[in-house]
Amino acid sequence: MLSEAFYMMAESLGDEPDFSTFENKTGLAEDMKFLASMPELCDVTFLVGDTREPVCAVRAVLAARSRVFYKMLYQQPSPQKKKDPPRSENKLRLFLKRSSEPLLNMQNQPSKPSPQQHQTLIIEEFEPDVFRQLIEYIHTGYVTLQPRTLLGVMNAADYYGLEELRKACTGFVQSCINVDTVCALLASAERYIQYKCTKSLVQKVLEFVDEHGTEVLNLGSFTLLPQHVVRLILVREELKADEFTKFQAALMWSKKYCDNNPELQLKEVIGNFLEYIQFHKIPANVLMKDIHPLGVVPYHIVMNALAYQADPTSVDPSKLSPNNRPRRSDGSKARSMSVQSSDPYGSNTTLASTGSSEMDSGRKSSGGDGDTHSGSPHAKSSGALMPS
Repeated sequence: MLSEAFYMMAESLGDEPDFSTFENKTGLAEDMKFLASMPELCDVTFLVGDTREPVCAVRAVLAARSRVFYKMLYQQPSPQKKKDPPRSENKLRLFLKRSSEPLLNMQNQPSKPSPQQHQTLIIEEFEPDVFRQLIEYIHTGYVTLQPRTLLGVMNAADYYGLEELRKACTGFVQSCINVDTVCALLASAERYIQYKCTKSLVQKVLEFVDEHGTEVLNLGSFTLLPQHVVRLILVREELKADEFTKFQAALMWSKKYCDNNPELQLKEVIGNFLEYIQFHKIPANVLMKDIHPLGVVPYHIVMNALAYQADPTSVDPSKLSPNNRPRRSDGSKARSMSVQSSDPYGSNTTLASTGSSEMDSGRKSSGGDGDTHSGSPHAKSSGALMPS
């Protein structure tokens, strides 16, 4: 009985709050957010994106949180070694050149910014909304992740060495991929195609598109995708959508594109997608009633599709559509498509859609995908990343 009373007393003492330590992380985050929002309190301004939108920050905070920013803002570039003068120079010219070198060196020496000096830097790699979220996280330890800017924030976190934020974005990917956000995620991949984090996200998004093909193709936001992304979706053999739905999606996208480009003809635009549609799998009554009267599909394609449905042996399969994709050694069609895009530095990068079997064999041969990051998510399901 005495031991039980002693235990209850010890337990009650353990529940008492510890008044010797006080934390106010929320208040600190709010104050730091206010600090970054006041240009007169900041000492560096970034002009971001094509519009050169100003984003202010405090250099010391950036340098403490990111080694990349520390090198950018504080470390002085190493001086280049001077080449020895050629032997053919005469002594007088060599003397004059050497005598002027100290003055030239002093004038050309990159000066280290003083603590009072306000710096202005141009950031072209990321969009203003993305970079502003990055700066907010660096100053406050808090950011609300959004599907529209998720890919940009993920790549920016990786670029500037903010590993916790990158892991949080990776963890948030699975919870934010849905029918309402899938097109926004694919559209944002266009800008960040040259960054390594894009590959893993796009693959997950395309896998979602495969499973919800009919829903995605009927979305109004599908018309906002770049043309090569539309082709990337239509070419996928794993896409769970019938051929008429694919045709309607291509028609809807082409009409929207022609509305924005009146000088183009609908037949010309939709012709870019016809090779990815198997018209012989569309019922004959639909071909004649809903497709042929539009006048956008060549007559011979419609007739070949109808003839194949009547007698498959009467039509050469290669004439059913303009699509003549190569076959693998096992007789099946190759399930890959590559889309090239140029990055801001002039080099070419490739975004590829590959069949699952080929992806699996590639992973086995390479020992894993180096671009796919793992780690426990640090973001809540709402997308808010809080300081730990």
